[in-house]
Amino acid sequence: MSPLRLRLVTLLAALWWGGSAALAFIAVPTLFAHFGNPAVAGPAAAKLFTAIAWLVVVCGLGLLLLGRSDRHGPIGRGLPFILLAMLCMLVQEYGVSYKILTARSTGASLALWHGVGSALILTQWLCATRVLWLLGSRTGR
Repeated sequence: MSPLRLRLVTLLAALWWGGSAALAFIAVPTLFAHFGNPAVAGPAAAKLFTAIAWLVVVCGLGLLLLGRSDRHGPIGRGLPFILLAMLCMLVQEYGVSYKILTARSTGASLALWHGVGSALILTQWLCATRVLWLLGSRTGR
């Protein structure tokens, strides 16, 4: 992989990792702390999680496109993590988030669906961490 392409891939992975961390671990908890009412903070948090989902999908696709010739390098080793993160965010966005927003009105367990959603967010962030770690090492391990 050319040095410029490696820098672009690393920048994209850093944007993915940092953006996900900032939104999921700082912005969303701050919403709930500031508003104090889950009925008010919840819909705003859902919009932020939608932003995270799109960030992950766009960055993941960018990494796949930029690293398509790097089958044995860091992107090649990170491919399962990129795909898992994208899958987690699509499941979160198009399955779990709806269950969370409608849990009270449908009688579903809000705690269960919130836990599943949190696990998916954490999993995608850990995948981003692994990809960034692989890109940051000289050996790609």
